[in-house]
Amino acid sequence: LEMFEAGKFDVAHLVYPIFKSALAQDPTVQQLIPVPAPEAADVPKADAVVEYEPGEEEILEVLLPRYVRTQLFGALLEREASEQGASMTAMDNATRNAGDLIKDLNIEYNRSRQAAITTELIEIIAGAEAL
Repeated sequence: LEMFEAGKFDVAHLVYPIFKSALAQDPTVQQLIPVPAPEAADVPKADAVVEYEPGEEEILEVLLPRYVRTQLFGALLEREASEQGASMTAMDNATRNAGDLIKDLNIEYNRSRQAAITTELIEIIAGAEAL
């Protein structure tokens, strides 16, 4: 906020993933400061003049830093949830792949053992016939 007020940049955007599910996280970009104006459809029509007490400037001095902190905290929560979901999916895939590898290695081991037993039996039979 201090850098923005000093004029070092004009606009700050916040880029973070939005957690959809353990399999899907969508990246999003949100303008952080200056605070974007609400859409015309979101603004209620008011005929009455609103007077703020304390003044608008004093309210904004308190609300703007709180708004930025809240948006950053929300983005951090979304990022953490996305990271946990991606980690859970990766570990599930690794477990499944390890199970498949164990099955394949067991089949290969059993075939090699069966081939060794068959070779020994053939040698025994050949030796018995030679006598």
